[in-house]
Amino acid sequence: MKKIEAIIKPFKLEDVKEALGQVGIQGMTVSEVKGFGRQKGHSEIYRGSEYTVDFVPKIKLEIVLEDAALEGAIAAIAKAAKTGKIGDGKIFVVNVEAAVRIRTDEKGEEAV
Repeated sequence: MKKIEAIIKPFKLEDVKEALGQVGIQGMTVSEVKGFGRQKGHSEIYRGSEYTVDFVPKIKLEIVLEDAALEGAIAAIAKAAKTGKIGDGKIFVVNVEAAVRIRTDEKGEEAV
């Protein structure tokens, strides 16, 4: 099993959700997060004064899935989240040692 952690722009969430649904991904966890990468934030003018916004709002998706579904899910996220501009985000993949569905005690891929 693998876990995908994807950081995307907030307005791309619905597009990514639809794209994942089309490749058979049924569940995900979504968190509102803040961060910065190479763009190092940006400056804004508020009431005549310039402020530096160090942390940019982002959405973090967490999806645990079978190995066989991994490539399709990555491709769907990348295509749906891409704007071609700086700050589109990142996709990380990590191994999952175990999973347990609390309600039924199912383990492994059956729990996903």
